[in-house]
Amino acid sequence: MSLDRNPTYAAPDDWRAYSGVLSRRVFAFIIDYLIVLLLCIPAAVVVFFLGIITLGLGFMLYPVLFVVVALLYFGLTLGGPAQASLGMRSMGIAMMRLDGRRIDFLTAVAHTVIFWIINSVLTPLILLAGLFIERSRLVHDLLLGTVVVRTA
Repeated sequence: MSLDRNPTYAAPDDWRAYSGVLSRRVFAFIIDYLIVLLLCIPAAVVVFFLGIITLGLGFMLYPVLFVVVALLYFGLTLGGPAQASLGMRSMGIAMMRLDGRRIDFLTAVAHTVIFWIINSVLTPLILLAGLFIERSRLVHDLLLGTVVVRTA
């Protein structure tokens, strides 16, 4: 046990840590967005009662409900102690930073936002870059200095 409160988690150099990561990321993506959709149900109920309490002002949260729920979900799970969302954990992968520091809430949110922007501007075909970039990294991983590794 270390007394250091900020331990470093360096990304491994072994190629086996990155074997099959892209296909696992695809399935983790599907699982994660199903979870986000399910989390939108109780969030919609909360927004409904908030709208009643605020005499209708709270109802303006409905158009951004999915985005808010998704950003909170990914920020709290990727920025949490496991460094992986529930879908990533079920697929046996986790996210790490190349500099060895832990992923914080803002980095996790930025990772999600950059992913959405790149996919909407450059189409989802940009995800094919992971087939050609070392360690199966995607463009938003390169921009933020992160890498996804196998944990199982």
